[in-house]
Amino acid sequence: IHPTANGYDKMAAAWYAALQSVPGSLGQAPSPSPSTSPSASPSASPSASPSASPSASPSTSPSTGPTPGNRSCLAKYTLTGQWQGGFQADVTVTAGGSPISSWTVAWRFSDGQTVTQSWNATITSSGSEVTARNVSYNGALGAGASTQFGFLGSSNGANSVPSVTCTAI
Repeated sequence: IHPTANGYDKMAAAWYAALQSVPGSLGQAPSPSPSTSPSASPSASPSASPSASPSASPSTSPSTGPTPGNRSCLAKYTLTGQWQGGFQADVTVTAGGSPISSWTVAWRFSDGQTVTQSWNATITSSGSEVTARNVSYNGALGAGASTQFGFLGSSNGANSVPSVTCTAI
């Protein structure tokens, strides 16, 4: 059983508060620390896990949007999985050269797709026009910092990756 949106908000708020206390996290400048000799520890290579449903290679569509006050963001839409009648997509939002306090990502579906479920964003639709806005815990991003939201959708046949725009405040 998955938590409700309120449950996800509570978990995210707890993690966000914990991460804020870590220097260098969430776009904060790390505090200087004494350096030590280089470490020779090896790093593990990531391995792909099998998928239970057929999917095409991920497709992406990055876009930027001009915003007032030198605040900007980039949104990258990635189609992460497809199956008959449905799909999953993730969108990564990255702040530009200045911190932002909130973001909005918009796109237009061209193949009749609809969003059926989402996480880490509030998504509204009007026909083929879709707008995603940050939730309470992921709107403020430091310069160059990123967050991600995702959704499930329904589709009938073609499922092209839309162009996205990102607006920051």
